[in-house]
Amino acid sequence: MRLRSDEPEPRDLDLPGVAPSRQKRSRETTLALLRAGADMLRTRSLAELSIEALCAEVGATVGAFYSRFESKEAYFNALMALAARDGEQRLVEIRRPSPGTDLDKLCQIVVSGIIVWMRNHEGVLRAALQHDDTRPDKWTAFKALARATTDRATPLLLPAMGKSRMAAKRRAIAFGFQVVLGTLVNAILNDPGPLSLQSKEMETRLANCLLLLLQVEVNHPTPK
Repeated sequence: MRLRSDEPEPRDLDLPGVAPSRQKRSRETTLALLRAGADMLRTRSLAELSIEALCAEVGATVGAFYSRFESKEAYFNALMALAARDGEQRLVEIRRPSPGTDLDKLCQIVVSGIIVWMRNHEGVLRAALQHDDTRPDKWTAFKALARATTDRATPLLLPAMGKSRMAAKRRAIAFGFQVVLGTLVNAILNDPGPLSLQSKEMETRLANCLLLLLQVEVNHPTPK
């Protein structure tokens, strides 16, 4: 997990189940615990994440942990909330490209942005998916973020797809993102290969996949 600022404001860490941290040193400890946990989740499950090991990683006491987080569940909720917040911010930062930007380039921009976000939060996302088996509500925030990604990308992609058959093209975009996001979730959860989430080739091939799906709709003959 990478928070977007090295020196977060107090409101950045105002999350349900997290004790407010107004002093700089206290905020730094809270932030260190969150960063360390996100990094540790890259190589272990949430069940394997020990609070004692987490605190040892940052030189904090177990008491310091529980003075900040109501429980391990609240701690994980905070990790997910920060990951979702980062994703939402990245969506806001997607700028409308120049009118002449072609569909190929647009697909590259959008897919690359999604993959960068998932790489930054890979451990938290994997833990959320695994945790989903017992707590179905825990993936809800990321499902909403996936829908928001599609909604924000649609008006960027539609102008490059022509003016006819807009409903069909919107449907094609939605399905294209279902394919892209489904592939990435599978890579995070199962890593079946041949390409991993970290592979640059994953970006290239998924952008091309999205492009081909959209081109099929663009080239669909218009009914006379």
